Amino acid sequence: MSPRELPELRPGADRRLVLAASTGGHLAQLVRLAPGLGASDDSLWITFPTAQSESLLAGRNVLHVPYIRPREGLKIARAFRTILPRLRSEHFDAAVSTGSALALAALPAAQLAGIPSLYIESVSRVNGPSVSGRVLAAMRFAELRTQHPAWAGGRWGTHPSVFSAFRMVPRPVRSEGPARLFITLGTLRGYPFHSIIDRILELGLADEHTVWQLGETEPAVELPGRVHHELSGQDFDQCARDADVVITHAGVGSVLGLLEMGIAPVAVVRRRFRGEHVDDHQQQLAGLMKSSGIGFAVEVDELCPEVVAAAARSRVEVDPGTTGESGTSLSRPDRP
Repeated sequence: MSPRELPELRPGADRRLVLAASTGGHLAQLVRLAPGLGASDDSLWITFPTAQSESLLAGRNVLHVPYIRPREGLKIARAFRTILPRLRSEHFDAAVSTGSALALAALPAAQLAGIPSLYIESVSRVNGPSVSGRVLAAMRFAELRTQHPAWAGGRWGTHPSVFSAFRMVPRPVRSEGPARLFITLGTLRGYPFHSIIDRILELGLADEHTVWQLGETEPAVELPGRVHHELSGQDFDQCARDADVVITHAGVGSVLGLLEMGIAPVAVVRRRFRGEHVDDHQQQLAGLMKSSGIGFAVEVDELCPEVVAAAARSRVEVDPGTTGESGTSLSRPDRP
């Protein structure tokens, strides 16, 4: 069955969409982009069951599928078999995904269900598409968008960046003495981030007031302060607001969520050679943060008291020159 032509996706269009994204940065971006795509309240969200998705999608129409680590082909196939009957049984105007692995299950299912598809590449992919983006481009059935005009062209059109709405401004230091830290390492399964813990302890930045969300990282020593493996969305937000400085990994979901809260985070890059991620795309996000002047992006060995002090003197606000939603019309790619 051939899919229909992709309808116009714009604010207020009231389209019943399939909105599919892996948890973390991919889901955080899709939640921010959805209003600009005209997603109706009864749109179907497809993602993994995590504290983040439960918080971001509370009260929405959600289909949960089991967690898929990067490049787990068998689990992608299983998710495809779960998603396809649901999409065939209901009417949807279009399917949209921001990746990563879940896009490879949801958009092929949409294709077989006759639903036109749009793939928006993650803002962290500054220099070119991800593996998922390259695979979907080769399949040639979805409209393709990048949030970086510098590498648009061919089959890739452009979509407004989720980061374009923010700017960093000064704020008064909220307390005397050492900065109160909230350290959140993300919840990516199978990729611990020991080097950032080692660096923070080496610098003596943590104390009894520090709050940690460790995710998959099991510390080798007892950590000062309050330690959690995963916080609920509400508790996460409270810890972030109570802190003078939030130190996070340079993941889009973590960074974007903090920017939405008005926080200028210190984002530390995970590296593949240390077994901290499947690739080095967090370096691209760090470069984007630096060029945009939003937050503080550093390598592990660049984290220092001066960076923490600068973050304590900064906050983020929505740039009044933007709408805060990606509501401009999409540019169409060049046809080969």
